[in-house]
This record gives sequence, structure tokens and C-alpha cells, in this order.
Amino acid sequence: MVDAAGTKFYSLSRNLITNLATSMNNYFSADIIDYMLDERGTQEMKKKSFIIVLTVILVLALALTGCATQKPADDPKPNDQAQDTSWDDIKARGYFTVGLDDSFPPMGFRDEKGEIVGFDIDMAKKAAEKMGVEAKFQPVVWSGVIMELNNKNIDLIWNGMTITDERKAAIAITKPYLANKQIIVVQKDSAIKTKADLVGKRIAVQAGSSAVGAVKKDEAAFNSLKEMVEFPNNTEALMDLAAGRVDAVVVDEVVGRYYVSMKAELYSILEDNFGEEEYGIGVRKSDEAFLAELQKALDTMNTDGSAKEISEKWFGLDIVLK
Repeated sequence: MVDAAGTKFYSLSRNLITNLATSMNNYFSADIIDYMLDERGTQEMKKKSFIIVLTVILVLALALTGCATQKPADDPKPNDQAQDTSWDDIKARGYFTVGLDDSFPPMGFRDEKGEIVGFDIDMAKKAAEKMGVEAKFQPVVWSGVIMELNNKNIDLIWNGMTITDERKAAIAITKPYLANKQIIVVQKDSAIKTKADLVGKRIAVQAGSSAVGAVKKDEAAFNSLKEMVEFPNNTEALMDLAAGRVDAVVVDEVVGRYYVSMKAELYSILEDNFGEEEYGIGVRKSDEAFLAELQKALDTMNTDGSAKEISEKWFGLDIVLK
């Protein structure tokens, strides 16, 4: 028989467990509770049963409460997102840092005094002037230039950077500012006037350059050649052209026009080419405010003629996109 104290203990235990179980979506059914707190059991058994069930329920309750209140780490509130202060930061600093390959004439290279000069250098300086800040230049390893940008070691990439889908996925890029082509350079008095005149001729390209792929892509022209000779650099290729050992050089326009402008008595450029591309300036995707100010400066340089003046200085004519 169960005494009055045992009956009261049983009643309180059953009510507490039932309430807890109900609040936990009935993890424990009435049948389980009846089994654990059967009136036929001894008071000692009922006490042990109550402790076991209550302990399990409390553990589950704590676990479920933790899951319900934990916020997803990847679901920040809009107010938590960082504000774009990129342009304000540069204005406060007073300059932006350009990352470049300093051995890429005429875009960016070192002169006889060891100073960094070039078309992109002049363009960056003029843009900075329009923006009311200064431009500083940081040579980088070109293969890691995007990493340097996204790691905030530099503020932008301005160095004859071809716009590609891969780069657009990694960084933000201005509107194209320069049209580039794989041009054909011949001797000044050459009988070669068009791409069709290259049949049976020897042409030169820089090994590993985009000129190699551009020529091979034009299968008809490539198959009509006598030979395509690859040189370590464009300087050697153009020297062989001047000496008559090759009939033409296919080269990046920005490089070819630079050399031709320096030695106009030796070389001429055909109207035909082996492919077109465009250059842009890269900034971090998060730096939308800086990108907008930079693009505004570039647009102003186009309308006021300063970009045209810089282009004519380095290439002999205006090749800047409008």
C-alpha cells in the first residue's frame, strides 16, 4: 500500500513531468510516464524514476533552448554590414596606391634614372589630380596582383590590365579606357600592306604572349605562313624585323606603337590586326564609392582632352576609348 506522503509525492511528480513533457512537444507520452511512475511500484522506485525522467527532460530542454536561440552566423542584419568608406578613406589619406608591373613599356617601366614612367603612370597621376589626391606606385608580381589588391596592399590595378570574365568575377573594373589589338608591324618600305600579304612569310612573336594564340586562332592566316618564329621578348623580334630576318612582327598594340613612335623611320603598322581586346582599371568589389570617383575622373579626362594628350605623347595618336 502507498502511504499519504508517497501518494502526494507521486501526484506532484506526475504533474511536473507531464507539464514538462507537454511543453517539449510530448517527447514523453502518458504511457511512458505511467510506466515510470506506476502506483504499483514502491515509493523508492518512483523517486528514482522521477529523477531519471526529470534529468532527461531537463537535458533535452536545455539543448532545444540553445538551438532555438542560436543565431545563424551567416545571416547578418543589414545594419551590421560595413559601410563603404573607400573614397573617404583615400581622401583622408591624401593618395591612392597603384599596383603595377614596372617592366611593361610603355604602360609602366623604369627610365634611365630608375624612375617609374609610362602611359598608365601619366594617366593615373592626371586622374589623381582631378580627384584632389596624389598617386603612388607600388611594383608587384603581376601573377599575384589581384591578391595584392584584395589584401589591401594596393588600392587599384592600373597597368594594361586586360578585362576578362575571370577578373570581373574577382574585382570591380572601370569602363574600358584603352582599346588594344594584336597589331602587325613591318618595315617602313615593306611590300606587305595587308594580312593577306603574309602568305609565305616569316613572322615574329614573343613567346608566351597573347600574340601567339591570336595568330594561331586565325587558322587561314596561320596555315599560310612560311614560319612563325618565337622570341624571348618583343625587342629582339623588332630588331630581327629591322635586320630583315623576319617579314613582320605581331605584337600587343601598346608595345608596338611605343616602339614605332620611337623609331618611325624603321617601322610601319598595318591596318589589319590579329584580334582586339580592352584594358580596364581594377579596384576591390567593396570599394564602390572609390570606383565611382575614379570613373568620374576618367570621364572628365576624356572630355577635356587630357587623356588624348597623354595618348599622343606615348603612342603618336589618340587610342583612348571615349
